[in-house]
Amino acid sequence: MRILLCVIVGYLVGSINPAYIISKIKGFDIREKGTGNAGASNVAIVLGKKAGVLTALFDILKAFAVTFTALKLLPDVGFAGVLAGCSCIMGHIFPFLMGFKGGKGLACIGGMVLAYNPLVFLILLSAELIIAFTADYISVVAPTGSVIFTAVYFFLTREITGTLILCVTATVIVIKHIPNFRRIKQGTETHLSFLWKKEKQ
Repeated sequence: MRILLCVIVGYLVGSINPAYIISKIKGFDIREKGTGNAGASNVAIVLGKKAGVLTALFDILKAFAVTFTALKLLPDVGFAGVLAGCSCIMGHIFPFLMGFKGGKGLACIGGMVLAYNPLVFLILLSAELIIAFTADYISVVAPTGSVIFTAVYFFLTREITGTLILCVTATVIVIKHIPNFRRIKQGTETHLSFLWKKEKQ
């Protein structure tokens, strides 16, 4: 029952999508603008950096909250934190109230990692910032970050169930980013530097 609660609560909290809510307040659906993604990066592209940052912070907080709560309430279940965190990510990507068409999980990954281990979060954040600015694409962060954290989690814990949960989640995230990879290959993917160029215009 406790494990099931981790999944249900994580998924429901993850389904609360600030990108969609903000866009609806503005009178449109964020999924019909920009990249078509209901996430912080698209909000930044369509509505500006401040709205994008607020969206990212909310998504980070929701994943942090469910992961941290599971870790504290279920210390005897080694994989409880990642189960709740990954359920939140799945809720964010596949929210039932939005026809299962949500975001791609980047900020939620950050929230889960932060709750799991702040030091790992800082190291992973630094690495991903280097990757993002080197590639000049924000879309490479979630796939690489999810895969790297899965490896780090296994290395630090040797916990098989949690690692398998993370493997499934990372696979879903990579698959969700296949259209981004195609656009990168075609040269049509939005560059990270676009946000700064847009601000100067």
